[in-house]
Amino acid sequence: MTVATVPSVSYSITVRLEVPAGGKAVSQLTHAVESAGGVVTALDVTTAGHETLRIDVTCAARDTDHAQAIVDKLEGVEGVVIHKVSDRTFLMHLGGKIEMRSKVPLRNRDELSMAYTPGVARVSMAIARNPEDARRLTIKRNTVAVVTDGSAVLGLGNIGPAAALPVMEGKAALFKRFADIDAWPICLDTQDVDEIVRTVQVIAPGFGGINLEDISAPRCFEVERRLRELLDIPVFHDDQHGTAICVLAALTNALRVVGKELGEVRITLAGAGAAGTAVLRLLFAAGARNVIVCDYLGAVHRGRTDLDDSLQWIADHTNAEGYSGDLRGAVKGADVFIGVSAPGILNGDDIATMAQNAVVFALANPEPEVSPDVAREHAAVVATGRSDYPNQINNVLAFPGVFRGLLDAQATVVSQEMLLAAAKALAAVVTPEELGPNYIIPSVFHPDVSGAVAAAVRESAGGRARTGMTEA
Repeated sequence: MTVATVPSVSYSITVRLEVPAGGKAVSQLTHAVESAGGVVTALDVTTAGHETLRIDVTCAARDTDHAQAIVDKLEGVEGVVIHKVSDRTFLMHLGGKIEMRSKVPLRNRDELSMAYTPGVARVSMAIARNPEDARRLTIKRNTVAVVTDGSAVLGLGNIGPAAALPVMEGKAALFKRFADIDAWPICLDTQDVDEIVRTVQVIAPGFGGINLEDISAPRCFEVERRLRELLDIPVFHDDQHGTAICVLAALTNALRVVGKELGEVRITLAGAGAAGTAVLRLLFAAGARNVIVCDYLGAVHRGRTDLDDSLQWIADHTNAEGYSGDLRGAVKGADVFIGVSAPGILNGDDIATMAQNAVVFALANPEPEVSPDVAREHAAVVATGRSDYPNQINNVLAFPGVFRGLLDAQATVVSQEMLLAAAKALAAVVTPEELGPNYIIPSVFHPDVSGAVAAAVRESAGGRARTGMTEA
């Protein structure tokens, strides 16, 4: 069963139209939109005359076809003349979503001489004598590169670096909004591991951290591993570790709601790619013991002959009883289901076979592995990646705070202890008084999230950054 599609601001349009000033058309506009299944979010009279009114009608649709159906319905109202239809999402992206601004004034010759030549030469020479001063005297102290090859963008697949750029811009905007970090998109026109690694290596001096984004598995594992060996700044693959932090934090609180312990529950994990593998590793580090992982071929187990290195690791560390069936069988009797895979792969009957007080995290986006409404009929706690249901598990809860802590600590690595600290801090933002089936993870706009995560990472990084111990 799939999730019913409802009007969304993602498909919001503004229709500029004219109507007769004295007729009934104005009162019929909202009815026309609603009768077409849309939702009016604003209705503004922009120009008023004796004979006509110019009105902007803003409404939410389900998709582009639905938006056109709404426009057709408006056009059918007697006396209405359509002038312009604007897609508000595309308007937001016109010219890009981020920009560079100077932090210092350049109003006269003196200020120019200090910010640039000749005064800047003194700063350059100071850094040449002591390269560590770059963190103090340049943007390096607060700048992150958001690096992608466009091979696994959102749920859109391998759409390439140019098409990935709007997503990377959005990521940079989130860094600024939630952690005051200056991030910049680096979209690489190559999907060759050696070229990606070498390119990031040679641009690294200008950044205080590297955020790998939307690089497909299994290449992303090697890219991250090699860059961590080469660079003296932290390398964080958000699709892996950001997801893992958020899942562990949410699961920590969900298990508190149902009165179960992580080390005792049986977990079924759907998805053996970058996110699934990272979630599995962090769950193990936090104390999970009994996990079965499924990919599109069914349960991962030692008897399979198609295992690459990553799947072999999963087979060696999970599924102790050697279950070899499909996902539906793996879910039966499980206390927890975590999906980071594909839409609509389970139904209500499957969730009904889980243990009492089950926890379901259906995180495929925008369409989850199982309908949240259906899952709620059988599970005690349900979370998704969607913003229109309670318990949204969103990576923006993690990565801004993680990098804020890493940059503040001038960390050189990302350790597993830091990831665990971040998850623990994120879970603790939800107070015991607030905790419940519909509130296991805070809102992305909760004012304490980024600061709490940053403080935990900063404290953990204090020892790690100096000792250079092994990273996650």
